[in-house]
Amino acid sequence: MRIANANLMKEINLNNVRQVMKRMETATKPQLAALTKLSVVTVNSLVKELSELGELFEDMVVPSNGGRPAQTYRFNYNFSLALVMYVTEKAGKVLVSATVINLKDDILMKDDHIIPVFERDFFYTIIEHALSQYPAIKVIGIGIPGQAVNGEIKVSSLRELTGSRLIEEIETRFGLPILVENDVNAAISGYCMKHREGEEQYLLGLYFPNGYPPGMGIYLNGSILRGNQGMSGEVKFLPDMPEWSLEIPRDTFIAATCRILQTVNAVLAPDRIVIYQDRVEDEVWTSAWTAYQLQHPMPVYPEVVLQHTFQEDFENGLRRLTLKELEPEPT
Repeated sequence: MRIANANLMKEINLNNVRQVMKRMETATKPQLAALTKLSVVTVNSLVKELSELGELFEDMVVPSNGGRPAQTYRFNYNFSLALVMYVTEKAGKVLVSATVINLKDDILMKDDHIIPVFERDFFYTIIEHALSQYPAIKVIGIGIPGQAVNGEIKVSSLRELTGSRLIEEIETRFGLPILVENDVNAAISGYCMKHREGEEQYLLGLYFPNGYPPGMGIYLNGSILRGNQGMSGEVKFLPDMPEWSLEIPRDTFIAATCRILQTVNAVLAPDRIVIYQDRVEDEVWTSAWTAYQLQHPMPVYPEVVLQHTFQEDFENGLRRLTLKELEPEPT
């Protein structure tokens, strides 16, 4: 038990030094000791181990207030890399995007491919190419317009993905941990990270893509609320909804979105709802929503924010969520 506790404490201290170095980029041992509250002796040992692993390397020697010059150490952001991929519809075809990022979220490679229909073999070829070019890739993050349950993609706006066990196949084939995330969950995560919000708030993200059913992400106290088997947020199953794949008259669209907002507010009472939609001008939708609230009074209505940054928030959120998978946890 004593050995286990000592090992656990060492892992905690190593992660403490890693996090400080990741934030500072460079530091001397005395600076690390001050920032981590660890003794200089302990820091000496931890820096030696991290340097041998390749997570730190020696950098410049700097003056130290009249004493001996001090060695600085630099964090190696390329020690672990992540491959971040997503699949989505674009102008009637399928867009497959692949990005390699380092621990600083710097983009080292980005390739976008437009193909007529989704093909697994082509998807695997992209992964194989990225792994051959960047052997330090240690995790793969995949964003999908749908939801995976126990390894099977149960629902998706891309017909070729529905019912597939793509995630399991990738794990087996490439032997790397896989993060799979719904596109709306990733987008609302990206929005909250960008605006530094959500740690103590309750936010919803509602996405209304053209020609496809809407989806919702629930962000509570810094985490995604997934529900039973990850199926929360499937607002397309609410009753009295239009046929989203067809051309929807403006008034029908506005009425449907207002009913969705009223329903989710009655059930979840969020602080804020972020809406991504391009079917109706912001001024028109906001005016209609204001009138709807007057006709359907509730004790509390959330703040509503209209955004046109779904793709940006989705990509940022997916990258950040994937990088979180690389943060070591004490065992």
